[in-house]
Amino acid sequence: MTVDVYPFLNKLFNFRQLGKKLGKSHSDDPKLYQYPYITVAREPGSGGRPIAKAVAKELGYEFVDKQIVNEIARSVERRRGIIEEVDEKGRTMMEDIVHSVLNPEYVDNNLYMTELCKIILAYAFKGKVVILGRGANFITPFARGLHVSITAPYAVRVKRAIDYEGFSERKAKRMITKVEKERRDFIMQYIQRDSSKVNSYDLTLNTTSYEVDEARDVIIKAFYKKFSHTLKEPKFHF
Repeated sequence: MTVDVYPFLNKLFNFRQLGKKLGKSHSDDPKLYQYPYITVAREPGSGGRPIAKAVAKELGYEFVDKQIVNEIARSVERRRGIIEEVDEKGRTMMEDIVHSVLNPEYVDNNLYMTELCKIILAYAFKGKVVILGRGANFITPFARGLHVSITAPYAVRVKRAIDYEGFSERKAKRMITKVEKERRDFIMQYIQRDSSKVNSYDLTLNTTSYEVDEARDVIIKAFYKKFSHTLKEPKFHF
């Protein structure tokens, strides 16, 4: 049986071109952005999600997380569960090709990333949002938002998974290792960037000694500091 390899080669080429485009800065023209925004990357167990949510609530901004999955699903006319299966997870080219052939509902790399970027940029253009994860700090213009990374030592994150999620120590370690690898591979594969590089963020916050509200206030303070020329900072009591 003769196999036509050209569709596969074209797919590989297009995917690599997409990665190169994502590695470059988008236009920083302030006319394109109504208001600043915040992106929050997080390690599993670091408290990133509740902190990001608290920041959004305090600022009166929209917290953007699962809306991204919903909007991709609606845009590509797939079930939400299909998008959740690939959300913030890396895939090999072979896996992508095999699933594309065997599963008519499958969303391939190019389609997923194209829609993801369109949706994240749309939120960024609107502003007044806190976007959680999905490489948003790499997809959006660095100068137009505050980009935060939430971290904590591995042992601290494992203990939190045990205390707050009710996991056994073994399950907590397995979950954290798995999710951490998926997110790291996702950024490297799709955006070709190292998410662990500290210069990819305005602020890296180790939450070992911070409660959610304390971390929230540090981020908001940094946000008003970065955009002091456009935002009026409220009175803080630290």
